Amino acid sequence: MPPVRRRPLALTALTVTPAAAHGSMTDPVSRVSACFQEGPEAPRSAACKAAVAASGAQAFYDWNAVNIANAAGKSKEIIPDGKLCSAGNDKYKGLDLPRADWPSSALAAGDHTFRYKGTAPHKGSFELYITKDSYDPSKPLKWSDLEAKPFVDVTDPKMENGDYVFDGTIPAKSGRHLIYSIWQRSDSPEAFYTCSDVVFGKDTGGSGGAAPAPAASAPSAEDIAAGADKSTVEHHGHGDADAKTGAEATAPAPAEEAAAEETPGDRTAAQGSAGKPVTAADDRLAETGGDSTTPYIAMGGAAVLAIGAAAMFATTRRRAAGRHGR
Repeated sequence: MPPVRRRPLALTALTVTPAAAHGSMTDPVSRVSACFQEGPEAPRSAACKAAVAASGAQAFYDWNAVNIANAAGKSKEIIPDGKLCSAGNDKYKGLDLPRADWPSSALAAGDHTFRYKGTAPHKGSFELYITKDSYDPSKPLKWSDLEAKPFVDVTDPKMENGDYVFDGTIPAKSGRHLIYSIWQRSDSPEAFYTCSDVVFGKDTGGSGGAAPAPAASAPSAEDIAAGADKSTVEHHGHGDADAKTGAEATAPAPAEEAAAEETPGDRTAAQGSAGKPVTAADDRLAETGGDSTTPYIAMGGAAVLAIGAAAMFATTRRRAAGRHGR
């Protein structure tokens, strides 16, 4: 009787899925987006110059990757006060600088259409918080500086030309404020974060006679394309998997976890941005750059399939030999 053929788990579980989502708020413009648009090598505004001096230019070429891989809806628990804009990731520490001259977007109370560039889109929810009336931009941002409840809470908004687009009602405020966004994926524990500096009415400048801040501009498609070759998150490999922390490391998709049971050597332990261990899937399995129409490409799939096939054939031969020897 011929041996029964079994389909290996590695073959059934492997799917072409993106290793991570990426994106940032562009209306109102996030700090990291504004500084990327100015140019990481030679930013124009004083705030972006200071941020690049603190974090280095690479953080701003990687403008769409301010994240925590294993947030799992616990952002308020794992991001410390004073580090909200960087999501506790040292790579982006320049975004946490307390100052009143960050490039800002003019806003008014009432209905507003928000836009969030999704360079690797995924299902999930967006929560937007605004600072309290007592907010002081010259001090480090704390969770207690934000209103207790989000003024926008939307799940799986539509996409238009690579942007998540959703509506909300902005509460009445005056002067300089900050809008904090949390994009929590529903297909992964990963979450993304942005700080957008906004001004209601006239910007009268910061303390000590500081001049009003410049208007923030979002990166255009041309800006994004021009910076793509210097971005580590737009590349297939995302750099050395062993060195990934927070912004680069991503939690595995369920299908990748199943495949990893067959090939445990394919995974590397990484350290999350909040100091907690996470498991990073091999980023070469997917391309996470581009817009919503960019296909995800399996770069390492052949190797995984070969390993699974070899295991299957070896098992089949042993079983066949055992039956024939009886």
